[in-house]
Parts: sequence; structure tokens; C-alpha cells
Amino acid sequence: MNNSDSRINPRQLGTPRGGPYAAVPTSGDRKNLNKPTRGRKKSIFEAYMLKEDVSAGLKRGELIQGPLRINPKKYHEAFIPSPDGTRDIFIDGVVARNRALNGDIVIVKLLPKEQWKVTCLFFSLNPLLLQVIKADGSDKEAEATHESDVPEDMLGTCIPQEAAKGDAESPDVIIEAQFDDNDAEHGQDLLKDTLTDDIKKLSLDTGEKGETKQDDGPTTNDPRLLPDKFLQRTAKVVYILEKKHSRAATGFIKLLADKNSELFKRCAMFSPVDHRVPRAYVSLTDCPPDFVTRPEDYSNMLFICRIVDWKEDSNFATGYLAKSLGQAGEIEPETEGILTEYGVDFSDFSPKALECLPQSLPWVISPGELAKRRDLRKECIFTIDPSTAKDLDDALSCKQLPDGNFEVGVHIADVSYFVLEETALDKVASERATSVYLVQKVIPMLPKLLCEELCSLNPMQDRLTFSVMWKVTPEGKILDEWFGRTVICSCVKLSYDHAQSMIESPGKVFSPEELPPVSPQHSIAEIQQAVLNLHRIAQHLRKQRFIDGALRLDQLKLSFTLDQESGMPQGCYIYQYRDSNKLVEEFMLLANMAVAHQIYRSFPEQALLRRHPPPQTKLLKDLMEFCNQVGLDIDFSSAGTLHKSLNETFGADKYSEARKEVLTNMFSRPMQMALYFCTGVLEDETLFRHYALNVPFYTHFTSPIRRYADIIVHRLLSASLGGSPIKMEKEAIQRQADHCNDRKMASKRVQELSADLFFAIFVRECGPLESEAMVMGVLNEAFDVLVLKFGVQKRIYCNALPLLGFHFQKVGRKPELTLMWEPEKPEEESVPQVITIFTLVEVMLTSDGVPLKYSALLKRPNSEK
Repeated sequence: MNNSDSRINPRQLGTPRGGPYAAVPTSGDRKNLNKPTRGRKKSIFEAYMLKEDVSAGLKRGELIQGPLRINPKKYHEAFIPSPDGTRDIFIDGVVARNRALNGDIVIVKLLPKEQWKVTCLFFSLNPLLLQVIKADGSDKEAEATHESDVPEDMLGTCIPQEAAKGDAESPDVIIEAQFDDNDAEHGQDLLKDTLTDDIKKLSLDTGEKGETKQDDGPTTNDPRLLPDKFLQRTAKVVYILEKKHSRAATGFIKLLADKNSELFKRCAMFSPVDHRVPRAYVSLTDCPPDFVTRPEDYSNMLFICRIVDWKEDSNFATGYLAKSLGQAGEIEPETEGILTEYGVDFSDFSPKALECLPQSLPWVISPGELAKRRDLRKECIFTIDPSTAKDLDDALSCKQLPDGNFEVGVHIADVSYFVLEETALDKVASERATSVYLVQKVIPMLPKLLCEELCSLNPMQDRLTFSVMWKVTPEGKILDEWFGRTVICSCVKLSYDHAQSMIESPGKVFSPEELPPVSPQHSIAEIQQAVLNLHRIAQHLRKQRFIDGALRLDQLKLSFTLDQESGMPQGCYIYQYRDSNKLVEEFMLLANMAVAHQIYRSFPEQALLRRHPPPQTKLLKDLMEFCNQVGLDIDFSSAGTLHKSLNETFGADKYSEARKEVLTNMFSRPMQMALYFCTGVLEDETLFRHYALNVPFYTHFTSPIRRYADIIVHRLLSASLGGSPIKMEKEAIQRQADHCNDRKMASKRVQELSADLFFAIFVRECGPLESEAMVMGVLNEAFDVLVLKFGVQKRIYCNALPLLGFHFQKVGRKPELTLMWEPEKPEEESVPQVITIFTLVEVMLTSDGVPLKYSALLKRPNSEK
């Protein structure tokens, strides 16, 4: 790539006619456009407020601050959370969004009440008014699609829907976006950047058309006359407080349309794959040398563009091409694009950072260090991890005591021994904040020497650890607790499969060939007995946790088998969460809770803890309403009652299991993200609570190789036990906590996109794929399904099926679509198929012929039924 200095001066750029991603005014935009002033080019966007005016406005309560979320399906719709936790504030249109990008922390000003949106709750109570709106049609955006003029949910149900990924004909509805990471500390991937469709809205402009009188309710032509519960506030962005978005995007380059313009000779147009990012002018000097003469050669070539500016008077941003990635739809170019867009640092570690590592290898523990630690090297200690794991953070031990109780130990890699505060290595680890797990590789937080060798608790190697040890009864009651620095020598590296075999066959005698190499100091029988004892104690701990009101939402998680040579996906399967996983999880949770109490007791102002706020009230109410509509008796009063409802309402047959999967998916949507925070900056201790675990204090201690928060927690724990005091003040700890939250969110999204990439390639290479699916939501011309074999959600459009017709109706309050299938033979009759919530259907996943796009098609029902 030619990165010469002949960059574009944004001030020289004109604004050509808007293309598909230009700032075309929407209904909200039209009211906010600046009036043109004589002698200068007309502004499209408002100038940002001055910083001091923003500060004053926030203090007076006239402005609102929050993270911007843009609907990935309809980029002209954006949202920020309401400070009071009620319905999101809606930002209607690109102009109102004012050049802010997804994830940015923005300051918004509420628009007058007559510009607020009316929710579907109002129309569900006043159904006749739908006809008025349909007749009016005065409020459609310029980008309206071919779907029904009435937002389809008005005719369907207000059930939360996931925005369908990659469907060009996504219905023209507004999505109330929410991140759903209930996280629950159990490693499930509930963060769906793409956010959920809870209640969609219509804007009703005041005007003569469509005015109507209702005897039993207010008129709709002026939102000012309606109670606030029927309205969603709208706002415009007046300032970008923090540009959280990386300003990098992957996409394609094209020649400008007007060959006679001055710009044509200097610029190309960059079109991002993610429509939430603006199109951008890039200098032709950045483009390949033969691009102008042979643009068709680059039509499928992915590039990375970094946006450097976006002027008030331009529909388009200005950027530069940072890199050519390769062909769209190929694993490595697409992966590099994902990592770059989400700001993941995958560069090599700097020489300065590597200088902080032990230089004389092989490394050995010094006698002086050994003397400071409790020596556990002769104990039966082992690791249980996925078979492919190389960074082994945690080990377990379980020794029966003469009194019939057990000494149980959780032993965690002592990363803070190697990563000292304020060193170059500490700086890079704090910036990366987390390892990022892709389908085919890991982007590590720490150099390989630490991740896979010196810190990894590899078998038959002396390793430095931080341990939590308990004296527990066989029923899991804790009698005593000890924290301290230790040294261990793991006797075997078990996989979850090995541990599962031991649990499932407690009487079996395992031969050495069935297990990985075992230390001669310990017998296989001793290890098996320890696993079984841990399993029994874990079962008691788990049972008690759920009695005490914990919640777990297990969503389907896709795993892949890859071809060893090509790296292409050969197969995929739903990851099975079994007793061996539960065993490890229980003791990690126990250790994290114990450490949380210890560091908060010792440092009430500096402790780094992890809180999980309760579900968002607004979305929870919508979900409760939906459950009532479909006749489900779910108790939403607490995490524990929700867990009980979900796990006790259903049987064990195939249909019940599928219905539970759909509901688990829905219940995850109101859940908020769990967050790291510093106790010194939150005054109200009740806010420290972890909703899903239903405990007052929680932290992360058990994965310091892959999470920087755990390293800070290790330093705090060390200081609480008389080690050197931590240098960070509470404000610095909170800043780091915020950064860890941002990077955790980004890494989860990257992980999901990596799985999406591999699955799309799997469909392309191995499809079409057949599966049962369950209907999650019914709209007037489409319906959403959860594909049970693969855990993916897709929207199926009626107009893509060979139907004679279809009919939408509400049966009671339950939406229902009747599909009339074309007969396969002329003499046969049409086959009707009724689609409603929880209908089981057969689907076929087929590649669309566009890189990484695939569709779900409904299979024709068996006419003999």
C-alpha cells in the first residue's frame, strides 16, 4: 500500500450526491438540519457544543451522557441507555447521530416532546389507529424497504427479536438495542452486539392527514397529548466525549461515479462492510497502482480503512487505506479485518516488553523464593482443561483428612510474580487487558514464554502459584479458609473428557494408555479418587447456590473441527457442558468469591470487584408481557425464581428441550453486562451485588494468564497478606476497570464474529445443511427461528418460499402465520402450515453466493401428516 504524504485535505472535498450510505435525512433529521448561511457551504451536521457548555449542561441536567449503540441492520437508528434504566433514548437518523460511531460515549440533547416516538404499547391498546398510520405514510424514511408500511411488529407481537444478520430486506422497524451479556461468570457468550428488538416505534408527525377521534383514548397526532409510558424520548448528539470506536473498518474500494469531477482524479470511495461506519473518501495514492485502469480486479478485495475526519459539510468521511487484506470470504483476511475493526492488538510484543521476562533459560525457582512459599509439590494437584488448552491458569487438589473432611485447594498461576507493576510488560498487558480466543487461534495478553511455559501449570513442572485452600465437609460446608503464595508440581494434565470419564465410570480402573502422562509420585487411582471427591463436593455446592437464588442461562455454543492442513472447518457441533465443566466452575466461583471478600475487607477503597446489575426493567416488562401472551407461567421476581421457572417448567422430551433453548435465548436479552469496578468509586454497597450469582461480592482471580483484572486482584490479595502495597490509586483502578470492561466486550464480539465467519464458510463448503428449528418470533411477513442443531438464529421471509399465499392473524394475543404451500403436482391441493411461537419446523441453510452470507429456507411440510 502506498502510504505517501499526498493525503486528502478534507476541506477540499465537495459532497457528491448521496449514495446508499450517505447522510440522507430521515424524519428525525429533517427537523434538525441547519439552515444554510450565505457565503459558505451548507452544513449537513451541527457543530459540536463547546466542552465547557457540555459540562454546564450535564450539571444542569439538560444533557445526557451514554454509550451510543447503532442498529447493525438499520444504520440510521441509534440509541443510548436512559440514565433511569427505562426505555432507551432514540437517535433518529444519521444527521441526529452527528458523526458519532458505534460504542462512542456521546452527549445528547433531548428533542421537543412532539418529536418523540409513540410505542407499539399504545397501538396494542388502540388497534384502530393502525389504519390511520397506514393511510398517512408521511413519516417513512428515505431508506424504506419493500416491507409492509406498518412496522410488522404492530401486527405481530412485541416479543424481543434479534436483528437478523445480513438480510438486505430486513423489515423497516426500529430496534431497541440492548447488549445482552448476562455473563454470569460462566463463560457463556450471551453478548449479542446486535441487539434486540424489543418494542418498535412509530413517529407521528402533527399534520392534517389521518387525524381521528377516539372516544376511549387520546388522539395520536401529537405525542404531547399522550402519557409518557406510551412514548420513547428522542435526542440528537451534540458532543462526542470519547471516541471508543476504533475508526477502522474493512470494506471495498470503488471509483467515484462522476468521471468528470475533480475528485475523480484524486479519490476513490471506500465502502465499509459494516454499514454503521460511513463511506469515506480515500486518496488514489493509497490504492493499488492499477486500480484506476483495472477496478474490476479489486471488486472482491478487502481493505482496511482508518477514518481520520468527518466534516460538518460532507456526507462522507475522509480516511486512508491502511492495508490490503486479501479476498473477501477467506479466513485470514476476514479474521484480520475483525481484529482490526475491534482494536485488538495482535502485533508482536516489543523488545522492551520481552526484556521484562526471565532472560536466563531454562528458568528455575530460586531457593530464596521457595523459602517464602508453602511447598505443595508433593501434593496430588492436577489441571482440568479443554484438550487444546495451552495456557493452564488453574489447578485443583482434594485430600481426605483423618476426621473425614477434605482439604480442597484452588491453585492459580502466580502471574504477578513475573508481571511487575509499572514495567513495559505490565503496560502492554494492561492495554490488551484480555486474551482473545478465535476459532483457529488465540491472541494472547502475555508473551508465549509466560502463557504457555513459565506461568502455565504444565504437568511435572515446578510452578509458582497463588492458592486458596479450604477445609470442607463432604457436603461442601466450609470450615476453614487459607490464602497464600505456594509452589506446586501438577501431576497430570487432564482434559474435560478424561475427568468426565472418571465421573461417569467411578468403579473403572483406568490404564495408563487411557490418560495423559502421570507423575510417578501419584497413582491413577489417587487422581481418580480426588476427581470423584471434588465432583461430589461440587454437586453440593452447586445445589446450594441455586437454592440460594443463583441463575444460569446456558445458550447453545458452536464448536468446530478444523482440517489440520488447510485450517478450513470440517465439522461443527454444539459444545456439551457436562459434570466435569461444572466441577471446575464451582471451585473457580468459590475461589473468586473468597478472594473478593478478602480484598474488600482489606482495601475497602481499592478493591477491584465485579458486579452484575439486575436486568433492564423495560426489557424485562416486555418479556413478562410476551410470556403472558403465550401462556407461560414464568416468575421474574428474582434471579433464583427465573432459574427455577426455566428449569422446572419443562419436561425432558425433544420439544421441551427446544422450547427451553428458545426461552433461554429470550431471557438473556434483558440481562446487563457484568462489570469490573473499583469499590472506592461506588458509594452504595448494594450496587456491588452480582445478580446472576446472587452474591454480595464477586471478583475475578482465577485466570491471570488471560485477564488483566485478575493480575490486579492478585496484587491486592498479596498486599492483603502482607506483601508490597499496590501502587494504583482508586481512580487509576477504576480507569483500568473501565478499560477491561471495554476490551472484554470487544473480545466477546470478536469471538462471536470468528464463530460466525467459520460457520458461514462451513455452510458454503459443506452445505446445504438441514436442521430442526423452533420459531422464536412471528411477524406479518416473516418469522424468526433458532436453528437447534447449530444454535444460530435466522429470519425466514414468506416471499422467499414457494407459497400460493400466506395469512397473518392474532389468535387471542398470540401471533400466527398460515402458509399456503404451492402443490408439488398440479392435481394436488395446497398444503397449509401454521407458524406460531414455539412451532417446530425443518429448515435448510444454504449459501447465498455472496461471501459469508447464508439463508435459512423452510422445508415443505410432509403433506401426509
